[in-house]
Amino acid sequence: MANNRVKMDRADRAKQFMPFDALKGFREALEEKERIVVPKRELSEEQKEELDFKLRQVRKKDVVTVEYFHDGEYVQVTGMVSGIDEIGRVIKIVNTRIEMGDVVDLT
Repeated sequence: MANNRVKMDRADRAKQFMPFDALKGFREALEEKERIVVPKRELSEEQKEELDFKLRQVRKKDVVTVEYFHDGEYVQVTGMVSGIDEIGRVIKIVNTRIEMGDVVDLT
């Protein structure tokens, strides 16, 4: 008895079992719809002064936790400071670029 089947290569066989997304982008659209957008809160003058003091103490290679406002939500990132641009008012935590005006807390 002869085996007449042609062997399918491994990549093509794997494609058979990949998930099928009939509605491209639908899952992402649902996740975006579920996200709760919050307004940016204003800091008091005292809070601004305290935060400004903390920002002036930060040096490159310090490990910090920064809470900041981004794209309608508050995000917290912890990591090593890889750069500080005092003129452009930007702090960079690893590869995350954060506008100092968006920072609400720093530890």
